[in-house]
Amino acid sequence: MTADGSVGARTIDEVLAEARSRLRRLSPAEAHAAHRAGAVVVDIRPAAQRATEGELPIATVVERNVLEWRFDPASDAALPFAHHDLEVVVLCQEGYTSSLAAAALQDLGVHRATDVIGGYAAWRAWQGTVTRAFERAR
Repeated sequence: MTADGSVGARTIDEVLAEARSRLRRLSPAEAHAAHRAGAVVVDIRPAAQRATEGELPIATVVERNVLEWRFDPASDAALPFAHHDLEVVVLCQEGYTSSLAAAALQDLGVHRATDVIGGYAAWRAWQGTVTRAFERAR
């Protein structure tokens, strides 16, 4: 506790920097190579954002609000392939929330969790292909 009674308050920039200090963040090209080698790429963006911005065909969609439950092997809600040695590459829109999410997975023991630098926006700029929900519906 600090002198003013607060309990170790930190800014989001400090929290983000601490989270990223534990990650070996990947470029989109590195994340794609990791996927080809067996990593699970996880898109944590909300459905509305995926519909507007596009989707990554190789990604497993697990929205942020349930991520820890899906990747904790001890959870009743865990995905069938969840385990502590799984390489998980988290993707959000711009690479901020994904850093926090990957650090949270590491806190659960998923020690190979990381994220994509620049998120989906960087991946789209690198790859140039986008699949939008309305295009899939055709």
